[in-house]
Amino acid sequence: MAFKANNIRVRVQVEDFNVADEQALLCESNTNIGAVVQFTGVVRGDENGLTGIELEHYPGMTQAVLEQLALEATQRWSLQAVTLIHRVGWLAVGQQIVLVAVAASHRAAAFAAAEYLMDFLKTQAPFWKKEVFGNGESQWVVAKASDQDRLERW
Repeated sequence: MAFKANNIRVRVQVEDFNVADEQALLCESNTNIGAVVQFTGVVRGDENGLTGIELEHYPGMTQAVLEQLALEATQRWSLQAVTLIHRVGWLAVGQQIVLVAVAASHRAAAFAAAEYLMDFLKTQAPFWKKEVFGNGESQWVVAKASDQDRLERW
């Protein structure tokens, strides 16, 4: 599913994404950009034999939450453009899971907005993540106190 308005692009998708292509689209036809900050999250392995994660979501709700989040960041920091891409479905260790990219006139706004967006994505976006291990076992991921602590600074 995709959304684009006022230089805000939000996609929730199964398919992978190309970071360079997304940056080119982010900056397309905008000469007032002085800074682009991007965060690409990947599925991290662990010492317990994690092979990947299964990400579930409620499409209408997830899309609306991400769109609202991007709009809030754009207004708060006067951003030139925002791209949020979050993948769902089965993702193996090492695969890209999320892209947060923001373009602003100045670097301070771009850095702050990117952190804000990731902090809210980690705690407020309606995704459910199940870790799957090589031995066939799986477990749902629970929220971390440290993620909530980061959110409270905003």
